[in-house]
Amino acid sequence: MLLRRLKFLVVVALVLGIGAGGVYLIAPSLLLKADAARLAMSAHMEKKTIVAGDTTWSYYEGGSGPTIVLLHGFAANKETWLTMAKGLTDHFRVIAPDLPGWGESSRNEGGDYGIPAQAARLEAFATAVGAQHFLLVGHSMGGAIAGVYADQHPERVASLVLSSSLGLTFKENDFVRDVKAGKDPFLLKDRADLEALLGRIFLVKPNIPGRLEDALLARNQQDHDFIAHTFEQLKEPAQAYSLDPVIGKLSMPVLGLWCREDKIIDVSALDTLRNGLKSSPSIGATIMNGCNHMPMLEKPEETAKIITGFALAH
Repeated sequence: MLLRRLKFLVVVALVLGIGAGGVYLIAPSLLLKADAARLAMSAHMEKKTIVAGDTTWSYYEGGSGPTIVLLHGFAANKETWLTMAKGLTDHFRVIAPDLPGWGESSRNEGGDYGIPAQAARLEAFATAVGAQHFLLVGHSMGGAIAGVYADQHPERVASLVLSSSLGLTFKENDFVRDVKAGKDPFLLKDRADLEALLGRIFLVKPNIPGRLEDALLARNQQDHDFIAHTFEQLKEPAQAYSLDPVIGKLSMPVLGLWCREDKIIDVSALDTLRNGLKSSPSIGATIMNGCNHMPMLEKPEETAKIITGFALAH
């Protein structure tokens, strides 16, 4: 009887292994979804949808306590936060949406998805999910949206974290020079382009199996027109430097969080932030070592601890 049971378990293991291998070869996008579900479960977060304003928002929510809202960057999605969120949900109610037009949130063809328009949409979302007074965290493009929103709705934003944030003046780097030369590094044609982008945003490139790279490429290529159009919007000075004119008015505690070796938004942007915050009652600045542009993925535990400490102090 025991022998038959062991044989059965071996057969089940083989079938599951063959099945996973088949999915990897035939439909690798399913493995990306499965991994996102695994990370969400580990972070005690549930995927939800809600209609707010002109958007059907897809978002993760989990935990209890004071609310933290996390806004992802350009050409990214809500899954960016899941590894780090595991370190937050024991103490906070954490909400991580796909920004309108990105990920699984809806997109209106011909709609405006620049910084001011996205900040306006965020107000409808905050109301819909019952986020009355919250810590707002924005990364890269999400940081510019968060800063503009905080300026417009200081009654909502208890405190603000800007991580590797777009919208601030910084020392010109290779990324900026490439953009000025007409290149868009976020438009990916093949695995080589993806590898180049990963090299720009990670200090140590993650090892992604080939077929999963293909799934990421397929997602990117499906959104090429949207990525290209939105990138052109964000290159406009009013958007690229959207935080410069507003940081002096921010009246809540603000933390700037950067990686020392950020190759996209140079760490010198942190000086612009610190020097420009004239009305904030508490100004924090943290520079992390051993990461590039993606601290929530490269240093998730450390990033969560920094955000937790800032949130509990304010």
